[in-house]
Amino acid sequence: MKKVLIANRGEIALRVIRACKELGLQTVAVYSEADRHSLHVRFADEAVCIGPPMGRESYLKVPSIIAAAQITNADGIHPGYGFLSENADFAEICTDCGFKFIGPKSDSITRMGNKSVAKETMRAAGVPVVPGSEGIVSDVATARRLALEIGLPVMMKASAGGGGKGMRMVTREEDIESAFITARTEAEAAFSNPDLYIEKFVEEPRHIEIQVFGDGHGNIIHLNERECSIQRRHQKLIEEAPSPIMDEDLRRRMGEAAVKAAQAVNYEGAGTIEFLVDKYRNFYFMEMNTRIQVEHPVTEESLGLDLVKEQLLVAMGKPLSIKGGVPLRHAIECRINAEDPEHNWRPSPGKITALHFPGGPGVRVDSHIYEGYSIPPYYDSMIAKLICFGETRMEAILRMRRALAETVIEGIHTTIPFHAKMMENKDFIAGEFDTKYLDTRGWK
Repeated sequence: MKKVLIANRGEIALRVIRACKELGLQTVAVYSEADRHSLHVRFADEAVCIGPPMGRESYLKVPSIIAAAQITNADGIHPGYGFLSENADFAEICTDCGFKFIGPKSDSITRMGNKSVAKETMRAAGVPVVPGSEGIVSDVATARRLALEIGLPVMMKASAGGGGKGMRMVTREEDIESAFITARTEAEAAFSNPDLYIEKFVEEPRHIEIQVFGDGHGNIIHLNERECSIQRRHQKLIEEAPSPIMDEDLRRRMGEAAVKAAQAVNYEGAGTIEFLVDKYRNFYFMEMNTRIQVEHPVTEESLGLDLVKEQLLVAMGKPLSIKGGVPLRHAIECRINAEDPEHNWRPSPGKITALHFPGGPGVRVDSHIYEGYSIPPYYDSMIAKLICFGETRMEAILRMRRALAETVIEGIHTTIPFHAKMMENKDFIAGEFDTKYLDTRGWK
């Protein structure tokens, strides 16, 4: 592999370009008309415009991306995260057209992308799963019967879902029908797939994910956990590694389960097994993300690794060069979004009139923005990831406080005030929170 096309935009496209350059690989950026002045376009060796601003007419347009790869003579395609990164058809088309898809095989994406199929696969592999329906629930009568058998409260979830869409919690029997219809309608609108499944609602859940990595030589390892419980409406806002609740025994058991999960689908490349951990420290498989994660820098800084370079090396047929092990240090990531948390988190696109990112020991910034850059309104609102690390969790928190205070982004609203508050929050500092913390307690 000599030239890689990055089928994505923003900070992840820039992140992949950097890794490629460090391995001596040529890079091709694709961009929509709205991203003509983005940094990933400037720093790639070549760049191809693939369509209008809307994602469905550009970054989700498979023929345009394949054509861009063909005319630039690329031989690998990295999907980043989001957009087409977990699209099994895209992975297969890349392979059929002679390009190396830098990710898992399409079969692995298919098996883990459908949540009900994934759950059955995990159950067969001996990975703990949340009690629930054994497949798709197709009608209200069945939903009612299963919900009462499992025991309320339950969650109704879109089988093809993600990002909190097509999900409804039911605590009362009289709400079963309306929740089923609403979740089904939302799933159809969001994913063109109305299929739902039902599972038990986990009490006081922590969202803990395990980073896994496989190569084409039969090696599959885990790289410890990331704590992702600080989230709003199922969207992660702060991640860290290691988790405040983790001990050696729980890490070992969750890591072994994650490796079993990846082995069950002959996984290749970087992936994440996501678990819910209840207040009794029982853990249950939730889903697998068959791609690099937004929060991969947390693992990189905790263990001193470069996961994107490893993705590229594995795609070139090399065996894994990295190993797991005990975390070397504590890392925390704050996702900085162009949103106004003071006004119900409304989006805040616009021109950045002044910008200063922090520096100093233990500080990393992954971003594609610059002073004078105009944030388009068409895509995800994340504009930067601020990662701080230290010898202890408290050192990482103190460093994050300092880094947030040094960060200047003017011309738009951002989530920096929220993050600054959370770094002072006594519950966060004590590690006492779950996935519902912001929904029930707020952040002020």
